[in-house]
Amino acid sequence: MGKTTRYRFREYHVTAVADPMALPIFEAVCVTGEERNCAAASGELHAPEELTRWIAGHCAQTGHQSYEQTTRTIVRAEPGAWQ
Repeated sequence: MGKTTRYRFREYHVTAVADPMALPIFEAVCVTGEERNCAAASGELHAPEELTRWIAGHCAQTGHQSYEQTTRTIVRAEPGAWQ
């Protein structure tokens, strides 16, 4: 018979903290459409107000009301203690 090996795993706690040197990125894509999405995109913006302004402008020009919004932030992992 073979030897049984048991592994014991501990949990490692990590806290993700926003990197203060990196600007967040906000983007939106227009997903209005029945047969296919409009797909107009805002591009990368660095303030939520800029994104809101882009969405409002696209909506005013086209009447489109559905958007997929993405927010990206660079975070740093700050390791905690083993549990």
